[in-house]
Amino acid sequence: MEALGCLDQVQQAGFAVPTQRMWSGTGRLLAEVPRGRLSGDPLFSATLMRDSLVEVLRKCATQAGVRIVTGRRLVAAEPVGDGIRAQFADGSSARADLLVGADGLWSATRSVLDPGAPRPVYGGLYSVSGVADGVPAEAGTFIMVFARCGAFLHIPAPDGTVWWSAQVADPRPPKPTDIGDDRWLDRLAELYRFEPKALEIIRATTQLHRPTLMHTLAEVPIWHNERVVLVGDAAHPVGAGQGVSMAIEDAVVLARALADADSTGEGFAEYHRLRRARIGKMAKAARTNRDAKTVGPIARRFRDLVMPVAFGHFYERATTWLYTHDLGTLPAQAVQTRPAEH
Repeated sequence: MEALGCLDQVQQAGFAVPTQRMWSGTGRLLAEVPRGRLSGDPLFSATLMRDSLVEVLRKCATQAGVRIVTGRRLVAAEPVGDGIRAQFADGSSARADLLVGADGLWSATRSVLDPGAPRPVYGGLYSVSGVADGVPAEAGTFIMVFARCGAFLHIPAPDGTVWWSAQVADPRPPKPTDIGDDRWLDRLAELYRFEPKALEIIRATTQLHRPTLMHTLAEVPIWHNERVVLVGDAAHPVGAGQGVSMAIEDAVVLARALADADSTGEGFAEYHRLRRARIGKMAKAARTNRDAKTVGPIARRFRDLVMPVAFGHFYERATTWLYTHDLGTLPAQAVQTRPAEH
């Protein structure tokens, strides 16, 4: 956020969360660590709703001269002279110097770039989230409970509510017709009946969001050609709460690579080279994170024995690579305020 010049705005839109605690389903404290940072780091993790983050980022982008257009779905792109022409589902088109596919897990740009690119598949988890009221909780703490049926995350907000997310392990994804909207709380209460705090929060819920299926994607072999490049989940969905972070890192590295390159294709290749190893390491960590939420009863008991020792001795060493990464600063021309024609 600081590299993009949006840090203050994001912090003001959210609230600081210094600490993370992880509990077993039986009520045993497995770990207490700094949330999203190393100990001693004065910059705390900030929590905010996703729509608030989007609002801040769009405002910052508009102030930098970016014109944002929504409601058009990309279906094709072809080279035109020294640029590229994008075709949209409504029959319209647009010409640009380059096309950045920042269009997420179900990226149309990925398929345009490589028709044989892998497609997302259900990852054995789905999430249901909501907001509860009237539940006592410790401020400034992100709490994850490793439950029998997956994981349950919750965090107290400054207004006294509790934001929560249930990540349910299930080899079969629920269909919209399986459970009506008015029955999801009953379903979750049944699934988390062995975890008292999770059950209390579910029963105090005043706002519920519909289920979201969690997908995985095989390694994407082609990230770019001479005029098209993928960033974020379009190129490498990682999960583990790091998807947005990795996408923003991509943006800064891509800007720097293009500023230093003699051609667009050369800049894309350098961006790919700089990001591949870090993204691969993040994807491996995300698989470990996901697997910890879907294990059976024997593996759960083993995890509950090992985690307190592992986190107590190896957490800082294991996460230094993630939290000490230096992106540098944006090239000067990228922060000038001027209209963007393309």
